[in-house]
Amino acid sequence: MTASRRHALVRAAAAFAGALALLSSPVHAQSGTPIKLLVGFPAGGGTDAIARTLAEKLKDLLGTPVVVDNRAGAGGQIAAQALKAAPADGHTFFLTHDHTISILPAVVKNPGFDAGRDFVPVAGFATFANALAVSGNTPAKSLKEYTAWVSGHKAGKDTIGVPAPGSIPEFLVKMIGDKYKLDLQAAPYRGSAPMLADMLGNQITAGVGSVPDFIENQKVGKIRVVAVIGDKRQAVLPEVPTFAELGLTGLEDLPYYGIFAPVGTPQPVLDNFAAALAKVLAMPDVHERLTTMGLSVKYEPQGQFAGRVRTYTQTWEQIIKASGFKPQ
Repeated sequence: MTASRRHALVRAAAAFAGALALLSSPVHAQSGTPIKLLVGFPAGGGTDAIARTLAEKLKDLLGTPVVVDNRAGAGGQIAAQALKAAPADGHTFFLTHDHTISILPAVVKNPGFDAGRDFVPVAGFATFANALAVSGNTPAKSLKEYTAWVSGHKAGKDTIGVPAPGSIPEFLVKMIGDKYKLDLQAAPYRGSAPMLADMLGNQITAGVGSVPDFIENQKVGKIRVVAVIGDKRQAVLPEVPTFAELGLTGLEDLPYYGIFAPVGTPQPVLDNFAAALAKVLAMPDVHERLTTMGLSVKYEPQGQFAGRVRTYTQTWEQIIKASGFKPQ
C-alpha cells in the first residue's frame, strides 16, 4: 500500500470517528432542529399526556426541542405510516403502546407498514393494564354488579366503548360477554378521549381502555374501574381486582409502552436517545407522575424491549387467530 493510500485511509477513519462522536454528543448533531415525537392518539388522552411528560424533560438532555406531533386515527396507524415515511435521520421518533405495533398488523389487511421491517425499537419504558370501567350513572360498583345489571335491566345486551377497532379492548369485550353469557357489543372510537367524553356524558354505560386513560376520572368518582388485566392488582388501584381473580383468565400478560424509530436510523442516534430516556425515567418527579397515571415504569434497553415486543406480538397473533377474527 502506498503512503498516500495509507494517509487517505487514516483521514477517512478519523472523519468516521469524528462523525460518531458528534452523533453521540448531548446535542446529537441536531443543530437546533426539533425532534418530532409522533403520537397516534388525540391530544388530551393518556398516551398524549405521557408523551408530553417525557418530551418536556428530553429536550433538556438532548439539547434540542422535542415536539409532540399528534397524528390521531385508526388506532395509531396514521402515525405509524408517518414514521415509515420519515427520514431515518434522528429527527423523528414514535411513542406508542402495544396496539399499533403488535395488534393492528394482525387485524388490518393493509396497515401500510410492517413493524418488523420498517421500524427499529429504541427502548421500552413502561407496562400498563387495560381495564373495564362503568359510567357514573351506572349503579354497578363491581364487575359482578355490572353483569347482573346488564342481565336484569338491559335484557342481557349492552354496548361497551373501546378506543380503537380490532383492539385488545375489543377482544376483551367479547371475552367478558362470552364468560357471563351476555350480548356485549364493542363500539370503537378514534382514541380514548372521545370514548371518555361519551362515558362522562353517560352516552355509553361502560368502556374498556387503559388505566392511564381512566385514572383521573376514577379518582374523582366520575367513572368506576371494576376490573383490570394482569397477574396482580395495580398499585394505583389496589382496591380493583384482576379479571383472573374474578374467574376470567388468559389476560395476565401486560401491554407495553415504548419508543420506535425509522429503520436505518444510525445506532449512535438510537443509543443517545435511549440514554436520555433512561435518565428522564430516573427523575423522581417523572417517575411519580407516570406512576400516578397508572403506569408501571421500568426502562428496558433496546435488546430487551425488542424481545418483549416479539413475544407479546406472537402471543396475541395466536389469540386473534384462534378467535376467528377476520382482518378488515
